[in-house]
Amino acid sequence: MRMKSFVAKLLVLLFIPLFGWGQAAAPIVQPEQPLSGPGGATYLHEEVIFQDFADKSYGYWLFEPAAPRPDSAHVLVFVHGYGGYNPMIYGKWIKHLVRKGNIVIFPRYQKDLFFPRPPRFAKNVARAVRDALSELQKEEHVKPMTEHLIFAGHSYGGIISAKLAVQFDKFNIPQPKGLLLCAPGTGPLTGGRLKSYKEMPADTKMVIVVSENDEVVGEKMAKRIYRTAINTPARDFLYLSKDQYGEPAIKASHNQSYSLDADFDSGKRNFTAKRALRLARFDAVDHHAYWKILDAMADCIRAGNNCDIALGGTAAQLSMGEWSDGRSISPLKVYVPEPKKRKQKSRLAEKQ
Repeated sequence: MRMKSFVAKLLVLLFIPLFGWGQAAAPIVQPEQPLSGPGGATYLHEEVIFQDFADKSYGYWLFEPAAPRPDSAHVLVFVHGYGGYNPMIYGKWIKHLVRKGNIVIFPRYQKDLFFPRPPRFAKNVARAVRDALSELQKEEHVKPMTEHLIFAGHSYGGIISAKLAVQFDKFNIPQPKGLLLCAPGTGPLTGGRLKSYKEMPADTKMVIVVSENDEVVGEKMAKRIYRTAINTPARDFLYLSKDQYGEPAIKASHNQSYSLDADFDSGKRNFTAKRALRLARFDAVDHHAYWKILDAMADCIRAGNNCDIALGGTAAQLSMGEWSDGRSISPLKVYVPEPKKRKQKSRLAEKQ
């Protein structure tokens, strides 16, 4: 009898997989793009008109909303990171912004990885903006609205954006009223930096998002911009943290703002483009962090809406959504850099 009982139990165990008993639990996954709200998939336009004016190092690519084609639209300038002058690299984000109703200007500012040198980058971006705004005055284009101009910049593009927000008069462009700086930094190429950003206008709204594992540029310039923009009260410094609870894990490295879209591929395949093809992915970091904050900033600046999502360290700003089992993804963290300590005078200096 004992042998028959043992055989029966064994048969039950062998046949359980055939009937689905004991199936592995469903994987815990990231949230989908929300249907509505900042970062969401509710769009005003179905199509994007993409034009190439980027044959020179001060050239640009132009993106306009269509289907339906508006008479006019607000302008957003998207400034790529070092070597990232193929708009494919940030393509999904650009497409999202245009379908939300923005004209996007994507300045080139580099001919290749070696020319021109960094001190000329801001000048090239400014010329691209001026030329694009001039082109947009032609009959066949959507008319640009620049009174609420916004800049989004990644890596070196963040440094250029911050510089132009301070020196817009010098470079003869409209004043940027909003800045989203994603992992801003220059590495060893210091030509585009300012020593201080205290001249940034008081009515500028700025959010800096730094990844906790930025292996490329670190935090030095992000902290300098935040610390020295003392006359710009509406500014936040946020940290993106990794979260390995679900699949795929939330990463937090320098190039999290990459968002590939082959529809905007210029054909350039330098080191940066190849790295983007290898590393980029579309996930919750896009629509629950960068896209959400930039959309909300545009709403706040242009219509006074969603300001609590754009700024202020609120729960709505910091939320990264939930894993599929309802657990919150590690939220963005508000970081306030500690003030630099004043150097103590030496005893000799005190005596003198």
